[in-house]
Amino acid sequence: MLTGTKVGLRARHADDIPVLRTELYDDVVGGSRAEGRPWRPMTPGAEDSRLVVDDKEQGHVPFSVVELDGGELVGTATLWGIDTHHRSAHIGLGLRPSFRGKGYGSDVVAVLCHYGFVVRGLHRLQIETLADNLAMLRAAERNGFTREGVLRSSAWVMGEFLDEVLLGLLAAEWRPGAEG
Repeated sequence: MLTGTKVGLRARHADDIPVLRTELYDDVVGGSRAEGRPWRPMTPGAEDSRLVVDDKEQGHVPFSVVELDGGELVGTATLWGIDTHHRSAHIGLGLRPSFRGKGYGSDVVAVLCHYGFVVRGLHRLQIETLADNLAMLRAAERNGFTREGVLRSSAWVMGEFLDEVLLGLLAAEWRPGAEG
C-alpha cells in the first residue's frame, strides 16, 4: 500500500465495488460530472468496467483509497492514460460524499504524484477537471500543479457545455510533502 498523511492507496477489493458504485456512480449528477461519457444505469450485479480491475491493463492503474486511521474506504484514485514513450499520465480521483471537504483529496493527489514520479518514473502528470470543481483545483495546486489552460465548453454535462481546466506537473517541479 502507498501511504500519505491521511490516506493509503491499495488494490481494489471486491467488497469495495458495491460501496463505490452506490456512492459515486449511481448518483446521476455526480456520475455525469465525473465521467467523460453519459450516465447510464447499471444492472444490479453487472460487472462495472469503471470499478473492476484488469490486472493485465498496463495503461490504467486503479486504487481504492482508505483512511490510514481505521481503514475505512474513502474513494477511488487512478493513474490513467499512462504513456511509457512520453512518460506521462493523467490523475483522477473520486471521494465518497461523507469524506469530501476534509483534505483527503490533496493527500490522494500527493500519493498519486509519488506513485507516478517515483514508482513509475514518469516525467509529467496531468489533471483535467471541470472549471467549477474548486476542490480538485485546490488539491492540484497544493501539490504544485500549474494551470496550463482552459478547454472552453469542452464537457457536455447535464444539458450544458462546461469549461475544463488543464493542469500539469513535471517531475522536476514536484516537491514531495509540499501539499498543505
